[in-house]
Amino acid sequence: MIEEPNEQRLQEIAHLYGLTLDEEDLAFFRQMIRRSLATYHRFDALTQSPPVTPGPRAFTRPSEAENPYNAWYCTCAVRRASEGPLIGKRIALKDTIALAGVPMMVGAALLGDYVPDEDATVVSRVLDAGGEICGKAVCEQFCFSAGSHTTDTGAVRNPRQPACSAGGSSSGCAALVAAGACDMALGGDQGGSIRVPSAWCGVYGLKPTFGLVPYTGVFPLEPTLDHVGPMAASVADVALLLDVIAGADGLDPRQSGVSFAPCLPGLTEPIDGLRVGLLREGFGWPGLSEEAVDVCVEQAALSLREVGATVEAVSLPLHRDGVTLLAPLYFEGGWMTVFVQRGRAATSKGYTPLALLAAMDRGQRERIHTLSDVAKLHLLLGHYLHEDYHGAYYARAQNCVPALTRAYDALFQQVDLLALPTTPMRACRLPEAGATREERFTQVNSVTVNTCPFNATGHPALSVPCGVIDGLPVGMMLVGRRGEDALVLRAAAAFEHLTERSHVRAQF
Repeated sequence: MIEEPNEQRLQEIAHLYGLTLDEEDLAFFRQMIRRSLATYHRFDALTQSPPVTPGPRAFTRPSEAENPYNAWYCTCAVRRASEGPLIGKRIALKDTIALAGVPMMVGAALLGDYVPDEDATVVSRVLDAGGEICGKAVCEQFCFSAGSHTTDTGAVRNPRQPACSAGGSSSGCAALVAAGACDMALGGDQGGSIRVPSAWCGVYGLKPTFGLVPYTGVFPLEPTLDHVGPMAASVADVALLLDVIAGADGLDPRQSGVSFAPCLPGLTEPIDGLRVGLLREGFGWPGLSEEAVDVCVEQAALSLREVGATVEAVSLPLHRDGVTLLAPLYFEGGWMTVFVQRGRAATSKGYTPLALLAAMDRGQRERIHTLSDVAKLHLLLGHYLHEDYHGAYYARAQNCVPALTRAYDALFQQVDLLALPTTPMRACRLPEAGATREERFTQVNSVTVNTCPFNATGHPALSVPCGVIDGLPVGMMLVGRRGEDALVLRAAAAFEHLTERSHVRAQF
């Protein structure tokens, strides 16, 4: 039950807003607050029922020998249905996705011993489809990094070359799929967090159309950028998992007006006449792009001509500014969602797990010092920009999104798909033991220059393994019109068949 604030607390609040309250003011407002809180007391009485939980679920912390890439946070074997399209499939969850009865830390010791008491919508759908949830995959601390070394459980290693980064923030998911430790994974993507690790580990990873997959029960970073999507070793498995998890759940307000047709049935249809545009601005990033990566991706895209597609270069100069235009959404939006809202997406409607709010509040009071430098940057800079510049930069960034979206939409009048490198470079090495603070901080800067614009515009984007250079995978990103996830996957399936790389995995 809410306690009535005393005079000192009211004065503290008034001071924050520059108000002066005399004794008469205090007496008046305390009386008005007392009356208003009567409604809250009734509200408490009406809403005290605890959520219905599925009961205890066993989990284990794998040993080092069982977890060679440090990609598992915990393992389990949760099943429900005895039949369905996912029978026989083992699915790992990014540790932002709530699985009732199993710990969730979002890569952060700050969350302590938090255990969700409800399943995320996507979890319920996987279980209803006969899938087995085989564990929680390590992710980067609060999803603030595109590397794989900022989680509080230690760096995730790349199965292709263990001294290298797996990419992030869905680092564990990509590593587990690449190593064959699971059949599929559900990752999260706010600026490339599915696609970057998929590219660096050599697996398929889809950021679906915005709103296509319900985010209910998944830890948010910025509600206008958040996506959850499938990762797998084959296009067919990506399509299969997307078909299971897509569609409105009646709880996520971002799904309004989103329609979906299954992707798997038409996956192998021909792509004759498909128009593919090589986005010039996605190649040749000064100081970032590896020439070998650019060549590999261009050759991969051009090979689609062999199966009936047309492939021509197209240009959109604004693409180069996408990462700059959207930076305030990450810093201020991430700060607001994680540190002010305590993990509640700041949307007008939507469902919030109350136990998560309590765990975040407790963690911020007791363990704020455990934050990584990347998370501390978001905390300090986000607060500063919001408070000292009244949120104007965040608002201006949101104001830029429609123009950016229209620019890509205009390009999709000329072509059906865009092709470009998922990342301008291959996986970098993990920080050495003696790396400086700055080296650890800046090691994966600018990895998301090609991926992040599509989080804001909402276009579906898939990272496709298209080659290996000196033992490290290269990812080609295919981007389509909003709602045309099936076409993106169909083109990827044609390329997969063409190159006979249906399973790009680490070799042991």
